Amino acid sequence: MTSSEPFSICQLSANDLAPLRELLTVFGEAFDEVDTYSSYPPRDGYLQQLLNSNYLIAIAALKNGAVVGGLTAYELQKFEQERSEIYIYDLAVAAAHRREGIATALIQELKKIAVARAAYVIFVQADIGDDPAIALYTKLGVREEVLHFDIAI
Repeated sequence: MTSSEPFSICQLSANDLAPLRELLTVFGEAFDEVDTYSSYPPRDGYLQQLLNSNYLIAIAALKNGAVVGGLTAYELQKFEQERSEIYIYDLAVAAAHRREGIATALIQELKKIAVARAAYVIFVQADIGDDPAIALYTKLGVREEVLHFDIAI
């Protein structure tokens, strides 16, 4: 069951550590990776440094002051031209708040930030079988067939 309460979207700053930590919880639960997102929580100083950087973008969706969704993205400076691309790394909405337009609103906010930063494009990956994510991204962008490789270090 979804809630019809209004939500707000905001970009997080270095003063927003509590909402960022709430967002980590949302990601862990949504991705069924609670250990990844909560076992070794970063120090406040580390998170403040990231939020103060010019490459991390964190956006949260709030209802009644609680984080119910969000995204993190990275701005990547390119070398072949003087431009940047923005990569959506994580995007999730808490199960009880899905199908309310929150994910689309998060991406719309990221688009505004991308325009302000004169970015060239926003891109995102989706896992095969993650039909809701694939449907969302297909609605908002152009689908490309690519392969993704993790190289161990």
